[in-house]
Amino acid sequence: MTYWTLPNLLSGLRLGSAPLLLLLAVAGQHQAFLWLLALAFLTDAVDGILARSMGQTSRLGAQLDSWADVATYAVTAIALLLLWPTLVRDEWPAIAGVVLSFTLPALAGLLRFRRFTSYHTLLVKTAVIATVIGLFVMLLGISVWPFRLAAVLAVLAALEEMAITAVLREERSDVVSLWHVLRQQRKA
Repeated sequence: MTYWTLPNLLSGLRLGSAPLLLLLAVAGQHQAFLWLLALAFLTDAVDGILARSMGQTSRLGAQLDSWADVATYAVTAIALLLLWPTLVRDEWPAIAGVVLSFTLPALAGLLRFRRFTSYHTLLVKTAVIATVIGLFVMLLGISVWPFRLAAVLAVLAALEEMAITAVLREERSDVVSLWHVLRQQRKA
């Protein structure tokens, strides 16, 4: 099996964009940061779709996607502090909710399975889409409400992920939902 698949390359590109995003934030480059962040989120949306449609899903691909997510989200949180400090001060509960929703499930997976989990549940996918849209709407100065609502959804997705980590006997990738895990365990 080859590791150099288009989906893996897109995830690698996203992972590699994290240091450049950080440099743009440190340099105070709001517009360039937003454009590169939009490109990073686009590759996040496309890599999984391509992997499934091309039959190129793999544990490495799922892990690479998760690593790229962690790097992108961490840099985005730092960039918010650097580029939009007033917004962070005003919207800290929603921002903290989103940050914790990505951090705590990752830590739970590390503690339980000694690796980042890559569940990619339906609720997580929905929360990520809502968060990305809400983030850009907020950063463009249109409204904070979509981000606030996305934060609630992100927290719910995190709770589901941590529950999945608690009930799984061994780490798995691409889990549809907690309900699916529980149903499979009842059948087994």
